[in-house]
Amino acid sequence: MNDGMNIEYCQRTTAPGQCFSILIPSWNNLPYLKLCVEAIRKNSFHRHQVLVHINEGIDGSLEWVKQQPDIDYTYSKTNLGVCYTLNALASLAHTNYILYINDDMYTCPNWDKYLMDEITAVGHKYFFISGTAIEAVPQSRCSIAYNFGRDINSFDEQKLLKEYEDLPMQDWSGATWPPNVVHKDIWNLVGGYSIEFSPGMYSDPDFSMKLWQAGVRYFKGVSKSRVYHFGSLSVKRIKKNKGYYTFISKWGMTNGTFSKYYLRRGQKFTGPLTEPSASFALKQKSAFKQLIAVFKRT
Repeated sequence: MNDGMNIEYCQRTTAPGQCFSILIPSWNNLPYLKLCVEAIRKNSFHRHQVLVHINEGIDGSLEWVKQQPDIDYTYSKTNLGVCYTLNALASLAHTNYILYINDDMYTCPNWDKYLMDEITAVGHKYFFISGTAIEAVPQSRCSIAYNFGRDINSFDEQKLLKEYEDLPMQDWSGATWPPNVVHKDIWNLVGGYSIEFSPGMYSDPDFSMKLWQAGVRYFKGVSKSRVYHFGSLSVKRIKKNKGYYTFISKWGMTNGTFSKYYLRRGQKFTGPLTEPSASFALKQKSAFKQLIAVFKRT
């Protein structure tokens, strides 16, 4: 085992009164991490357990997190990607709900209340629920397009807080991306994030597929729960894995097929999902893609 895979664990908070265990992977991104944590502290309705994984921490983020008594953390000397780090953080979770959020996200007021209200309304553990991202350049039809700043230096926090509630958006189907929340029992049932997708490309839809296989059909994006997302800052710096082909080899279909025909991602939310009826042509396409994936992964 290389030295970087040795993970340091530090748990120093207690569970009473806490709602979510919020997992935040971070890789030399201290200004955004500080903003993310501060937003959680001041804009949350409920109390939460905040957990941060520090990858490398050569920017001062390790020293900073050690000085925060209300944060539990894990640490690795090298960047382990999101799959290993989320699983490490989840091992320290002491609430019933595991919530994953990126360190380049700013939570808007009551973001957590709307998620918890939705969980209460569902009334069972078999759900996967996302908040809704506001992005200057939307990465999907599940995001709200509005520019409150493309980076932390141009971020207009006051304008966001004044206007975020008025941006039009409906509840949407197909929860996949963070911020997302799942019951701890279901997280454990499917084994967290799959490390074969390290450092992380396509690990999000893979997690959704594992939930689908476990019987989850309630995949909902909650419009009122809003975060501002600066946009995949860490993803731009890493060497990407061949997650597209790993997903096909593992599940026998593309992520696009799963998202469109199973999750109906981005469509108006109408309730629990039903089984898709795959056409003969779609089955042929999936079989062909699976064959290609065998060669692409080698």
